[in-house]
Amino acid sequence: MLEPVTLTVLVVDDDPAFRDVARRILSAVGLVVVGEAGTARCAAVAAEQLKPDALLIDVGLPDGDGVALAVELIGLPWHPRVLLTSTDPEAVASVDVAASGALGFLAKQDLPDAPLARLFTAG
Repeated sequence: MLEPVTLTVLVVDDDPAFRDVARRILSAVGLVVVGEAGTARCAAVAAEQLKPDALLIDVGLPDGDGVALAVELIGLPWHPRVLLTSTDPEAVASVDVAASGALGFLAKQDLPDAPLARLFTAG
């Protein structure tokens, strides 16, 4: 019998309180949060080290644009999946999300009710 595959996620957000909430929500739906990063630079390093299957990335990071970071990280050899997020539901245009290669955009306030496991495995 095959073991079920557990999807690993790296949470990227400059707000430690949001990272904690995201970790709890993601864990509650069966995803494994393997790490957290507060900046684009730390996210790039953590992604290389941890090789997560997926990333939840805030659009507004203190040292860079989350959409540009998504493009960079999706281009890694194992092609992790990316879901973008922000407190501003209109922080990024859908055309920019699509162009980045991200799976989609989810406003932070919608995170608790979103089908996260399904969102990260889509595509």
